[in-house]
Amino acid sequence: MADRSTSRTPPSEKVDFGNEVDFFGDPIAALNEVGFHVFQTGENVSYGGPNNLPNIRFEIDPPGASGYSTMVWVPAGPAPVNKWSDYIDATTNGVWYFTGAFGAAPPTCNDTAPCTFSAARAKASGGTVYTVLVGKGRDNLWIGAVDGLRLNSTIHDFEEGGVKSRGVGDDD
Repeated sequence: MADRSTSRTPPSEKVDFGNEVDFFGDPIAALNEVGFHVFQTGENVSYGGPNNLPNIRFEIDPPGASGYSTMVWVPAGPAPVNKWSDYIDATTNGVWYFTGAFGAAPPTCNDTAPCTFSAARAKASGGTVYTVLVGKGRDNLWIGAVDGLRLNSTIHDFEEGGVKSRGVGDDD
């Protein structure tokens, strides 16, 4: 069983699909649009409830600090079951938080005291992106799909042959 490959109690895993090349060094302050579409299965709902959804994470070099933090979006849910959702806008839906000491530093924006997208972007203004990730944390098993990841004016579609990027409003 794959879950047994970790030493956590209870055993649990985390998975991410990410890009550590194309967004490296991008300024957090320039981030205006973020979101995706999700296919939520009935099986997934049975594992973690109707709000059990994947998240978007930006591994970042925070401003004024040497080191590392992750800027995490947690969607509010729920998403429709056994069909694709409409676009879920991470700038208006759900909550954001930062990991590590950066999240705890005033103004606080961490997993116990999350903030809005606007507050998260303001806190990280001056910081830069290392990696952009879509994934699922260690809380509940997730069965579904993500597509149409939007970062500003570009949509990234996950296709069988790889990621296809296009401008907002462009036809497939």
